[in-house]
Amino acid sequence: QVQLVESGGGLVQAGGSLRLSCAASGTIFRIFAMGWYRQAPGKQRDLVAVSGIAGRTNYAESVKGRFTISREYNKNTVYLQMNSLKPEDTAVYYCAADNSDYVNPNDYWGKGTLVTVSS
Repeated sequence: QVQLVESGGGLVQAGGSLRLSCAASGTIFRIFAMGWYRQAPGKQRDLVAVSGIAGRTNYAESVKGRFTISREYNKNTVYLQMNSLKPEDTAVYYCAADNSDYVNPNDYWGKGTLVTVSS
């Protein structure tokens, strides 16, 4: 089993920045991909960014050029640097990890961290 704990959410003004962190523990040697999803009130949970092996990354179109996902393997942590935030980025952000799926990592989930962007 893998446990994921997110941190770094909060309230920020439009145009500001936040960095989310997700620390993994447990059977982490099997993790192939890690990613971030978000879910706004009344909407479905959508993939925001994913990080695979060898530095491979992918982003939702809505965040390209503004968000950056990175992994620190020695700390078993994945980050999401969010710049130029917009009110529509307001959501609960969830960290996810997968033992094999890079496209939609979903074997393990964190509990989420709330990001609120004020206009």
